[in-house]
Amino acid sequence: MSDTLAFLLQYGYVILYACVLAEQIGLPIPAVPVLLGVGALAGAGKMSLALAFGVVLAASLPPDLVWFELGRRRGPRVLARICAITLEPDWCVRRTESLFLRLGRKLLLVAKFLPGLSAVASPLAGSAGVARWQFVLLDVTGALLWAGTWIGVGYAFSEALDVVAGWVARLGGYALLLVGAALATYVAFKYAKRRRIFRDLRMARITPDELRRRIEAGDGGLAIIDTRSTLDVRKVPFLIPGAIWIDADEVDRRSAELPTGREIILYCT
Repeated sequence: MSDTLAFLLQYGYVILYACVLAEQIGLPIPAVPVLLGVGALAGAGKMSLALAFGVVLAASLPPDLVWFELGRRRGPRVLARICAITLEPDWCVRRTESLFLRLGRKLLLVAKFLPGLSAVASPLAGSAGVARWQFVLLDVTGALLWAGTWIGVGYAFSEALDVVAGWVARLGGYALLLVGAALATYVAFKYAKRRRIFRDLRMARITPDELRRRIEAGDGGLAIIDTRSTLDVRKVPFLIPGAIWIDADEVDRRSAELPTGREIILYCT
């Protein structure tokens, strides 16, 4: 057995708890490698599957309940704050709301399989009015499905994972260097892309005060489009006077409804 799996064997349940807890509160610490390792050790008879699942539930359910309650009390503000730590916060909010509209409560069953979505799904469920007992049932089921899948993979391929861990151990610092370089490249690419988008938007934006003045002056050359999601409109069912509501995800399909010959103003908050 490699030193990596031996270390996991010695501190396995503590490491599993810490990694799952960190991922559920939104920290960029993946728990999947640890779940795979736990599965490999369970396949070798070195760890208990029942205890591992208990640790996963103990680490995931409490923070999910906290996020859920915050979502019930503070709504979209909590979702926006969680997404603010991501590289694409606006897309994070939009993606999560769109998935919830398509899947409904079933989103909680798959949220943990999607990186970055787990911590966001819980406050969204609270904000959308999901009953507490339904949330607990779906969240527990989703956690067991997520953990069971990765632990099951590790269990089935325990020998292969030991070989991979051995290769990583032999690479030593080079493995960390390669992972760090890949992560840094990805972050730099996303940052540059976001800066370019913001630069383009700054060239074609209008301030709220300017828009209000033009509306009060009766400017007929404006066409105002409210691009908020269905969930946002349900929470705050008000439009700017004269605005047309077209969900951002529906703009392409409903392009024929966009006014022609006028300056189009889009807003989403």
